[in-house]
Amino acid sequence: MCSHYSALKKAEQLERYFRARGIPIPKSDMWPRYPGVFVRRPPEWDSGDDAVPEREAVVGRWGLISAMTRADNADKAQKLSTFNARSESAAKSFTFGNAWRRGQRCLIPAENVFEPDWRSGKAVATRFTRTDGAPLGIAGLWDKWRSPAGEWIESFTMLTINADQHPLFKDYHRPGDEKRMVVILPDGAYGDWLAGTGDIRDFLQPYPADQLVAEPVVKTAVANPEE
Repeated sequence: MCSHYSALKKAEQLERYFRARGIPIPKSDMWPRYPGVFVRRPPEWDSGDDAVPEREAVVGRWGLISAMTRADNADKAQKLSTFNARSESAAKSFTFGNAWRRGQRCLIPAENVFEPDWRSGKAVATRFTRTDGAPLGIAGLWDKWRSPAGEWIESFTMLTINADQHPLFKDYHRPGDEKRMVVILPDGAYGDWLAGTGDIRDFLQPYPADQLVAEPVVKTAVANPEE
């Protein structure tokens, strides 16, 4: 799972790499429940209005809150660890099922993601980037929930897959735990992913290890500083 990443620092990068309208970036150092940018196909895209762009950048909470969440469960829902969604079970999950069934897919633009390396016996934060220097386009889901106070809250999560056999990610996370990695999409798959084209399982594939670089980071925490 991933609980720490670096968002793009400049709105211009959203337009260049993700063809989404540039908006101010609220934070670059991202932890669960922080506001971050995700890219989606606008809900009104199918209206036939030519003025509606193909993609839009939205600021939302990293940690999905289902639109089905009841008011009497609001406090609990906002505290759950919903920043990652297991792709194998998301469709049947209460939290992620609504977004999955409705095809509310998104991209989370990131400069890098961090995972802990426990091979030395203690957690060493490690930064994962693409070898070509381009940003990561991480597959995710989004939802929109109305709080008891009447506030509309946009939120998103990153999809993950098993990485027990991945040449790179298999060495990360605690010994004995299942190895997981976020779904990093190839550049050419962004449009089809957002449009819901094809079988969703075709997108949930491990990113090639030889196209990623893992670098240990000195004095970087591996847990959410707000927890």
